[in-house]
Amino acid sequence: MPRSRRQTVRVPCKVNLHLGVHAEKDARGYHRVDSVMVPVGLRNTIVIESAPETSISFDPALDDPVRRNATQRAVELLSRELGARERVAIRIERRIPSGGGLGSSSADAGSVLRALAARWDVGPLDQCVVGVARRVGADVAFFLHPVPSLLRGAGDTLEKTFPDFVGVPLVLVMPEGCASSTREVYEEFDCMPEMPESPNALCDALAASDVLGVAENLYNNLAPAALRLKPAMEEPAAWLARQPGVVASQITGSGSCSFAICESADAAVRIAHAAKNERGWWAKAVFTVGLDGQFC
Repeated sequence: MPRSRRQTVRVPCKVNLHLGVHAEKDARGYHRVDSVMVPVGLRNTIVIESAPETSISFDPALDDPVRRNATQRAVELLSRELGARERVAIRIERRIPSGGGLGSSSADAGSVLRALAARWDVGPLDQCVVGVARRVGADVAFFLHPVPSLLRGAGDTLEKTFPDFVGVPLVLVMPEGCASSTREVYEEFDCMPEMPESPNALCDALAASDVLGVAENLYNNLAPAALRLKPAMEEPAAWLARQPGVVASQITGSGSCSFAICESADAAVRIAHAAKNERGWWAKAVFTVGLDGQFC
């Protein structure tokens, strides 16, 4: 690929259909996790170009050092591993909110890794690239190949994919002022750990493209810890579950965003409108997405 090429990357966020956190941890201090994630069509846009010096900027500007540093670390590690001499300017146009359990920092870091791997003639699932992703953060590897997937390990080891679970209407709802610290939520979980349920039934439903079966098996055993830290999350989560047109709902990841599988796109739009205009919450009507259209 010519080094002067401008790359434009569309970055999906994610929701967890299943998040099963185990009490035990690996050598890195990460909990063992069974995670079923699906990419969702609320996207950041990343633009990458050759430059005299490597730089990363966010628009709107970003105050969160964790999110900024994840992308910076991803670039530095991959450049070192591949011996890449090219310097790049990376601009990230943000639409995915931080602190919602939507994978914002992981989405940025993983998608930059995927784009740079292509730029430097390496496959996105090359072991070198995957190894860098796992060093940056637990969910980063998912965004190297963002299709509906079951991941084990610390949520960073791909086990199987479900590429046909796309086009499912969802609504995302998040209250103001409830952004969650993933580290603090996991620390709270450690105070009252619980054995997670198996993701097998959910995975069977995904494999069969059975939306109702998926809805019946949504699961997140990290949500109680998130709610203990941020009780204000409970109101939008409960409100969402009561809305006509919602098939099933739950909190995603460590919070604070709740999502619902909806009967139709119209229902998702109506619920998002009500959440914003009647309750004053951030809300978006979206679909589950696959790889098509993620990169151009």
